[in-house]
Amino acid sequence: MPDRNNRLLYKIDSPDDIKKLSPDELVQYCDELRDFIVTELAENPGHLGSSLGALELGVALQYVYNTPNDKVVWDVGHQAYAHKIITGRRDKFCTNRKLGGLSGFPSIKESDYDSFGVGHSSTSISAALGIAIGEKLNNQQHKVVAVIGDGALSGGLAYEGLNNAGVEKTDLLVILNDNRMSIDKNVGAMKEYLLNITTSGKYNRFKNDVWKSLADYPRIRRWFQKLSNVVKLGILQQSNLFESLNFRYFGPIDGNDVTYLVKVLKDLNSIPGPKLLHILTVKGNGFNPAIKDQTKWHAPGKFDPDTGELECNCGEDHLPPKLQEVFGHTIVELAEKNPKIVGITPAMPTGCSLDIMMEKMPERTFDVGIAEGHAVTFSAGLATQGIIPFCNIYSSFMQRAYDNVIHDVALQNLDVVFCLDRSGLVGEDGATHQGVFDIAAFRSVPNVIVSSPMDESELRNLMYTAQQGGCGAFVIRYPKTRALSKNWETPFTTLPIGKGRVLKEGENLAILSFGFIGNNAREAIEKAEKEGISVAHYDMRFAKPLDHELLHEAGKKFKNIITIEDGVINGGFGSAVLEFMNDKNYRTSVHMVGVPDKFIPHGTIKELQHICGMDSEGILKKIKEIS
Repeated sequence: MPDRNNRLLYKIDSPDDIKKLSPDELVQYCDELRDFIVTELAENPGHLGSSLGALELGVALQYVYNTPNDKVVWDVGHQAYAHKIITGRRDKFCTNRKLGGLSGFPSIKESDYDSFGVGHSSTSISAALGIAIGEKLNNQQHKVVAVIGDGALSGGLAYEGLNNAGVEKTDLLVILNDNRMSIDKNVGAMKEYLLNITTSGKYNRFKNDVWKSLADYPRIRRWFQKLSNVVKLGILQQSNLFESLNFRYFGPIDGNDVTYLVKVLKDLNSIPGPKLLHILTVKGNGFNPAIKDQTKWHAPGKFDPDTGELECNCGEDHLPPKLQEVFGHTIVELAEKNPKIVGITPAMPTGCSLDIMMEKMPERTFDVGIAEGHAVTFSAGLATQGIIPFCNIYSSFMQRAYDNVIHDVALQNLDVVFCLDRSGLVGEDGATHQGVFDIAAFRSVPNVIVSSPMDESELRNLMYTAQQGGCGAFVIRYPKTRALSKNWETPFTTLPIGKGRVLKEGENLAILSFGFIGNNAREAIEKAEKEGISVAHYDMRFAKPLDHELLHEAGKKFKNIITIEDGVINGGFGSAVLEFMNDKNYRTSVHMVGVPDKFIPHGTIKELQHICGMDSEGILKKIKEIS
């Protein structure tokens, strides 16, 4: 056990405590905080690399600003562990991402120090601007800071916020945390632009020195600002995007030097209006393994905190592959046969396994950055040229591109394949990441097919079917889980659109399942059979279009039907079945099992399925209730 009496870490229970530290003690505290985070995450996995990289920033912000009156808005929140620990949650940090414990992201429900709830990218500037203007309207004069990473800066919402903030001329500080990474390496022109700005230290030092010296001469300051644009062209050979949006630009500076960071933040407090501080940090800073392989150590799982050796997953070598890997290998297999196929992902090639195709076919694979709407409309443009885009987006992130799917793909009836990874309950990332809204969202849109495989062979067959074209938008949703078998490389079969299959006949009632969650239903049915309850099982495959033939069969034969889906009940697959039964005047009672009308918190997938009654135990209970 650590000696709490001799460690600063255990003397800091709030931001007020951290303000009592000397500059040297701040450095010591950062070292102890880093060791604490590494030790905790070695046993209780979470987002390591980004939190280590932004650790000094989290400390400096609490040292300089008077939170929670002053507001700090984090983008995404992967990097906010130091912030959480400083703001009174150190002793609860062991519960991070666990059921009933701390959220892995800032949450306004959890702490007054969490000014805005986050989990998705590129929101901080817009939210912070709203908070700043709200403060002004309420006659408050607190400081507002938005922290955004260079990866999140590839999202269009960030520029909408910057554009608006520059016009409003609100006293807002945006801190650009530039580590040249998001999860995978950043891509796009903005990455190159920021890299070029980081070479302009001479210009920035000159500008900041002169700006400070002219603090009492506003007219001369304005003249100098115009002159600096001319000087900038000579030194940088380019204009500064942020200053063109009416932001005063400062930097770049070392964001892992806590004492210097504190000094700069204090200096910026006296400068009114919108400002942007560009800091350079190292993802995984202070922990060499996380620096050497930043993608792997974004969220590495369990590891040895002393050696950096990842926990051996030797047993996984004998397990079936993840569905993500099945997708990754299958799209390569299809693309080798069909030259029209391309792969698209918004900044998640490793997570969705599109990196497999990226390595083999780089010219036909596109990582477009954290820009889901662009990924969809880019896919639509490709489709107009006869290309077959496989656009792979996490289900919860696809929510951001809903308009693009409707207007740019469905309305024009273009052939785009949407592979919605991480559908259903995703576990420890919690409410911001649960992929439970896609069925209800896309079932209502014309020219959209909504499908979901019950196993890895069906995933392959749905992909094979979708790439044949002529179907319009083709959604294939699947969860983050393993295949059922190691023998996943099955021959391709074209699946008839809107047709399900009967897995088992029964007499007492029927279960209609949609997607991989049907395997829980299968387990429940086997248990029910042992108790003398005969249950039929239909794997529907498609929530849109529905298999009317199977539904007529079930409606005529059974008084009770249970629908099961790994998504929200309201407006989902079960609702579609209920609508059909009502329209056809069947007197069948439809009992819907799925995600209730509330946001589901973080926990393991098994725990969350149990809470929603979607595990085999909950389904069996429902069977017994109505049989």
